[in-house]
Amino acid sequence: MLTLVAFVVALGLLIAVHEYGHYRVAVACGVKVLKFSVGFGKPIYTWKLKNSPTEFSIGMLPLGGYVKMLDEREAPVDPSERHLAFNNQPLRSRTAVVAAGPAANLLLAILLYAIVNWSGLQEPQALLASPVAGSIAERAGLRGGEQVLQAGFDDESLQEVRSFEDLRWRLTQGALSGRDVRLLVSSDLAPAASARDGAPTSGRSVLLKLSELNAADADAQLFRKIGIVGPLTQPVIGDIMPGSAAEKSGMQSADVVLRVGERTVVDGQQLRETIRAAGGRTQTWQLLRAGQALSLAVTPDVKQEGGQAVGRIGAYVGAPPAMVTVRYGPLDGLWNGALRTWQVSVLTLKMMGKMVIGEASLKNLSGPLTIADYAGKSASLGWTAYLLFLALISVSLGVLNLLPLPVLDGGHLMYYLWEAITGKSVSDAWMDRLQRGGVAILLGMMSVALFNDVSRLLG
Repeated sequence: MLTLVAFVVALGLLIAVHEYGHYRVAVACGVKVLKFSVGFGKPIYTWKLKNSPTEFSIGMLPLGGYVKMLDEREAPVDPSERHLAFNNQPLRSRTAVVAAGPAANLLLAILLYAIVNWSGLQEPQALLASPVAGSIAERAGLRGGEQVLQAGFDDESLQEVRSFEDLRWRLTQGALSGRDVRLLVSSDLAPAASARDGAPTSGRSVLLKLSELNAADADAQLFRKIGIVGPLTQPVIGDIMPGSAAEKSGMQSADVVLRVGERTVVDGQQLRETIRAAGGRTQTWQLLRAGQALSLAVTPDVKQEGGQAVGRIGAYVGAPPAMVTVRYGPLDGLWNGALRTWQVSVLTLKMMGKMVIGEASLKNLSGPLTIADYAGKSASLGWTAYLLFLALISVSLGVLNLLPLPVLDGGHLMYYLWEAITGKSVSDAWMDRLQRGGVAILLGMMSVALFNDVSRLLG
């Protein structure tokens, strides 16, 4: 039920904001708006505002919406109202009305990110766990236990890293853009000096050569290749599944793992990698339980992951990471919200471009089932996570509608660009051909996205 409610609320809000952008600018430009609808199908509720010609309605199917304006191309218009018809407005007004929908979604994303920035967000500290063996991070000289103070592209100035999620975002940008990322790290668990606003800091510089990745997917395997999978955690055993290898070996929650075989265990990430590499081999674990040392023989279960056999013990491995509250002031929070919206928009466009030319997998496309799943999961984590989810989807909706496909807002803007250059509008014949092509492309994208949704659910 939570998933359904979170999904409907998300769609309703994002669609309403998008259509309100069209509506508000249309009214400001002197266009008569006949109907404003959130959702399709039979209306379940309609109303009118005083002194307004617009009928507002909520449809049964919350999978879209529309703003119907007075337009001579759709129905006869009384001569006394011809100046109120959309098609008779100057080019700049028509462009503003069409662009207002995607712009409203992007402005909403800025506001949502800003609200999260102002209210504060609990995130893991940027403390690095042991890197994956053979990964870019290990080759760069990271060993685990370092705190990341600053990060940035190799050819740009470094910026403060406030949390592990901040670091993960910068790594994602670098990997998908094919750009190296430089880190300033301290080996202590606290920075030697503040990194805020470019203040001098002590530490060592580490270059992660992400340009070597040729990344096609932003998934878990990408971060395994980078070598920075999660924040530093203590090697503690958490919840244990009934009948699992951990339970059979005699493990208990809160056991602290000291050694596996002859190898000393220093953090949760290293322990997880050791379990993965063990496969089904029995190993001797040395643990600390309530201050008492003991040894257990542990035989991990073998599971298939990405065509590779890996070890699993059926227990949560690693204590919760150290957390930090990330909060911004009024102006910094708003600026950071605008910056994050811009970064997500650029990254989205780059990924779409890579998918078009075959450099990125079409598996990155997500449809309504995946969005609904993420809506429910984010809502279960609290309102902050849900707001971040809404901001991300709002950016995606805004960017998608700006694509130059004839059935989308971006397609209409493409027509207006042609009109601005040539002084003539696109002919009806070409309009019909382009509309058909746009519908075919959009249906193809939706089919791929739905296939990916089903594959994720079944997988």
